[in-house]
Amino acid sequence: MKTGKRASPRKSSGNPPQSPTLRNSLPYAKYAEFAEAAARAAGEITLRYFQKLPSVEYKADRSPVTVADRESETLLRGRIEERFPEHGILGEEFGLARPEARMRWLLDPIDGTQSFIRGVPLYGVMLALVEDGDPVVGVVHFPALSETVVAWRGGGCWWTRGGERVRARVSNVARLEDAVLLATDPLGHQGEAKRAGYEALKGRVKMERGWGDCYGYALVATGRAEIMLDAALSEWDAAPLIPILEEAGGRFTDWKGIRTISGGDGFATNEAVYGQVMGIICGERGKPKGAQRE
Repeated sequence: MKTGKRASPRKSSGNPPQSPTLRNSLPYAKYAEFAEAAARAAGEITLRYFQKLPSVEYKADRSPVTVADRESETLLRGRIEERFPEHGILGEEFGLARPEARMRWLLDPIDGTQSFIRGVPLYGVMLALVEDGDPVVGVVHFPALSETVVAWRGGGCWWTRGGERVRARVSNVARLEDAVLLATDPLGHQGEAKRAGYEALKGRVKMERGWGDCYGYALVATGRAEIMLDAALSEWDAAPLIPILEEAGGRFTDWKGIRTISGGDGFATNEAVYGQVMGIICGERGKPKGAQRE
């Protein structure tokens, strides 16, 4: 894992730039439009099974998978194959296609499967576009809540709720004592250092809430919470979060402070409390150095 110069959240210009490196010269906004429509269509599939699943299977790692996961990812892959046949695809259920492609879609057909199989509506369909390893488009759609958060580089972060589309921005809370902390599986934070960091942070904030997964990150991006922690993340979980959090004015890094989708863990904050959170969860690893590029 390489580290580089310190990275700051990208300022939104309101007009998405057209990258000269894109093979078909589509501006990022067009990719975001495609991704949002695909995520909504996949979400419709999940709703057919929500609160009426016929069965649940378990993978080798004991994580659950359902027919809804597989059908949702199949739809996403089909749409990408039809529209962008030269692009790579990495999905949770069906693996990697065209690994050599510079443009790669990362798919999590149902993030929060534990919520989904229990009939809790806080699950989401996650979709990201990565260009040369850097996420440029991110979408998280919450079918059972009728909420969507979408962002693209230079174009801002947008939150749709009940048919209304508004600009998404993180909160301006600047003190940990006023902050809301969210976490996925708070008791499942692996390793003594992570547990210690989590407990120390929990003791500093105003309140803590659970049922995290991707909805926790959406809450941070839309200013309804300040901190979201995950002790374990896959690339398809993390990829949509970088454009979403950065375009909303916040941060997403791994627990070492590296701006990456491959760190194996991650956390998001608004800009104001990032340094404070990083300093606490670093623990004995030392003082935070700020977010770095992979």
